[in-house]
Amino acid sequence: MKKYILAFLILSMAVVSITGCGKSDQDNSWEAVQEKGEFVLGLDDSFPPMGFRDENGNIVGFDVDIAKEVCERLEIELKLQPINWDAKEQELNSGKIDCIWNGFTITEERKNNLLFTKAYLNNRQVLIINAKSSFKTQADLKGKKLGLQALNSASDFKAGLREVVEFDDNMMALMDLEKGGIDVVLMDEIVARFYIQNKNKPYLVLDEELSKEEFGIGFRKDGQELMEKIQETLEEMAEDGKLAEISTNWFGKDI
Repeated sequence: MKKYILAFLILSMAVVSITGCGKSDQDNSWEAVQEKGEFVLGLDDSFPPMGFRDENGNIVGFDVDIAKEVCERLEIELKLQPINWDAKEQELNSGKIDCIWNGFTITEERKNNLLFTKAYLNNRQVLIINAKSSFKTQADLKGKKLGLQALNSASDFKAGLREVVEFDDNMMALMDLEKGGIDVVLMDEIVARFYIQNKNKPYLVLDEELSKEEFGIGFRKDGQELMEKIQETLEEMAEDGKLAEISTNWFGKDI
């Protein structure tokens, strides 16, 4: 009898131990956001139309409006946190922000370190020239001076350039293009067309694209629950037409 009692106690302790381990490893990323009452969104605040400062210094943008609607539906406060874009993953993994959401390109390399929502927007990397220039194709730019915020791919194209100048943001690069300091700017098509349309500047987008990409929202690897909560809400917004409404407000159509 004592042997049976002892065996039962050992089995019970094992079950408690396993259950306890399960709880300690449980993903509570959504509960953590609920408890603090706010969702901290990390962004580059100089990346129109996704997220940028308006004339009054307020952070606005396409992604910002989507995030506001998501948080309203989830009944949590949205906190917009400008970050150093070069240190975005460190900011996320340190817990200073809950996600990276600002025209954030999904790549295989980033997927090794982060969780992503499904892509919600397609984009292209394109070349912007001064409308007065004679350039027609990428080949025409060989030996020329290119400005950009970042270039992580297209090594063959980069190798054929005379010089690559990095700027803190796309707007500074476009201003230098207008002044003639550089010959071409590489940037996201969505940003380029928004700037050309709204600022009425003398720029053209070359037909040839450098690469295609998709935008998603990045989360920590241990934030599956939070990521899924945001993803579910985005899908609800797509179904009831809210995403289309926000897109039309910013781009004149549902993109």
